[in-house]
Amino acid sequence: MSAITTVTGSAVPVLGNDIDTDRIIPAKFMKCVTFDELAPGMFYDVKVNPETGEKTDHPLNDPKHANASIILSGENFGCGSSREHAPQSIYRSGFRAIIAESFAEIFFGNSTTLGMPCVCASREDIAALTAFVEQNPDEQINIDLENLKATYGEVTIELTMPASAQAALTSGKFDPLSELMANNAAIEAVAEALPYV
Repeated sequence: MSAITTVTGSAVPVLGNDIDTDRIIPAKFMKCVTFDELAPGMFYDVKVNPETGEKTDHPLNDPKHANASIILSGENFGCGSSREHAPQSIYRSGFRAIIAESFAEIFFGNSTTLGMPCVCASREDIAALTAFVEQNPDEQINIDLENLKATYGEVTIELTMPASAQAALTSGKFDPLSELMANNAAIEAVAEALPYV
């Protein structure tokens, strides 16, 4: 795994509090065999009118945000059920970071394991960043995970995230499964040395 110290990209506001995992990836899309097929279902029920099948005016449908790779949101993003499919659908839709006021704990952990940083900013800073993005949708936002700052235009804002997640991402040790696979020889050596194996 490579260390993730910065994330740079344009952003899309998906505003609101308590955006839950069922809204992020409706249950009807969780029949897939692998996570690879989840992208089309991300926020489907708010992006598509169920009666007409037409796209709604949701920000994720706005062409000016078509290349966005950072989501902006409010409090308690990713609450609800613990479905891993929610951060997977976001990641597989091309997003590489989320800036919100706060995150549900399990969603945060699943996102970190994917290498998709979830960083917190104040309500006021997110509001100002959202206003900037609406006027400058193609402008790049730089998230500095080592110093916990985000820069856009001439503005720099403070970010927060748990120190354990920050250390895992910036050291490239955010995926426990990959760490196990990378140390397979050592694991086998320990297993061979155990008298009961």
